[in-house]
Amino acid sequence: MKRRGGAAPGKEKRARMTLEDQIESETVVSSRARSKKSKSKQENDDYVDASMSGRILKEARKQMKEIQKEEDEEDERSNAGKAFEALEKNVAANETDDEEDDIFDSKSEFDPAEGHEISEEEERILSMFMAKDAPPQRTLTDMIMSKIQNSNATQDLLKDEGRTVPGFDQKVIDVYRGVGKLLSRYTAGKLPKAFKIVTALAEWEQALYLTEPENWSPNAVYQATRLFASNLNSRMAARFYTLVLLPRIREDIRTNKRLHFALYQALKKSVYKPSAFYKGIIFPLCLSQTCNLREAVIVGSIIQKVSIPAGHSSVAILKIAEMEYSGTNSYFLKLLLDKKYSLPHRVIDAVLSHFVKFTEEERQLPVIWHQCLLTFVQRYKNSLTEADKESLKRLMRHQKHYLVTPEVQRELQHSLNRGQKEEDVQQPMMIITGATTEDVWDLPKVEVEMEE
Repeated sequence: MKRRGGAAPGKEKRARMTLEDQIESETVVSSRARSKKSKSKQENDDYVDASMSGRILKEARKQMKEIQKEEDEEDERSNAGKAFEALEKNVAANETDDEEDDIFDSKSEFDPAEGHEISEEEERILSMFMAKDAPPQRTLTDMIMSKIQNSNATQDLLKDEGRTVPGFDQKVIDVYRGVGKLLSRYTAGKLPKAFKIVTALAEWEQALYLTEPENWSPNAVYQATRLFASNLNSRMAARFYTLVLLPRIREDIRTNKRLHFALYQALKKSVYKPSAFYKGIIFPLCLSQTCNLREAVIVGSIIQKVSIPAGHSSVAILKIAEMEYSGTNSYFLKLLLDKKYSLPHRVIDAVLSHFVKFTEEERQLPVIWHQCLLTFVQRYKNSLTEADKESLKRLMRHQKHYLVTPEVQRELQHSLNRGQKEEDVQQPMMIITGATTEDVWDLPKVEVEMEE
């Protein structure tokens, strides 16, 4: 019954209920009504079944999430000051969270050089071909500091705590300093938006300098390499590899005697730009004259595992063959020759000249040099002229190895000359001397099964 002068108690109660509670109550009522009307099979226009109410509830929750997402996006589009305050809060949260999982915890370090130990004598021979007074490798910090000192910047710019760059707004400097603090403790998750737009800046090197790349975590280096390899052209990516990635990799190998797995993944990702990989990683290592065998093996494992276009590798072989010799150059050259590319004659002639120039070398050459020569002869022996092979034979009279040199000589002996085909080579004829006799009764025994 309804009360006089007012609404029914049920309606007053429903008015105080939320939307979700009303939907759920309708679900219960509808289920009871369905059980009573199952026999008569009468349909009511106001009836809402359980499946329909579930869809309504799901759609309502979906709309609430979309509203919340739009509000979050509005917050992210706030001014630089609020963004920087949120960045500092994230940095403080990362400082207290020491037990956060690392995405690379399953395999934190990588050392492909474990199976490439060499003797002390071989180390001594390799050291003979390394530069004794080579200058330290140039990093991004060195380059930016030299620009600041050469400019008309006052000393006040260098007195401030932290890094600064003349010509940059102070808000921008503060933001990228905060980004650097975050990247120094980064393990997983999204990168700051201020860092993602660095590749679109004309002065991206100065912006990177403010973030202090030498203090980035290994996972941050990996994410940065992915970002720069995808969004920069080959020339700019090679500059990032040379000034940021390569110094970090060499420092980690020098300190820990192995390479962190995240840094190894970053090195592998750098091959996304093959030209930048050679110009920014391989060539600086060869030209430094200070690359040791451990560094060469770790970096060279990338060449072994990743498929690289033949055109870029052909240019790399040509450049390495023309460089001043060091022991690790032979290792990189051997790995590239072992990939069995179809090389132009110009590249093959350059590699041949690289070896022939050691004919008058008085120093004892390391084993890796002999192994590289053997690999070259095995892969491209049929692309050498007769004069080239004579030059190699003269070389082997002066430079010998008791195990490798005989193999090189054997490969040269059983090879064709450039432009020569197998059918053009006359095979020696077999001359049979003396009369041959045949015994017609000397037949092989054949077992025959007899049927009963």
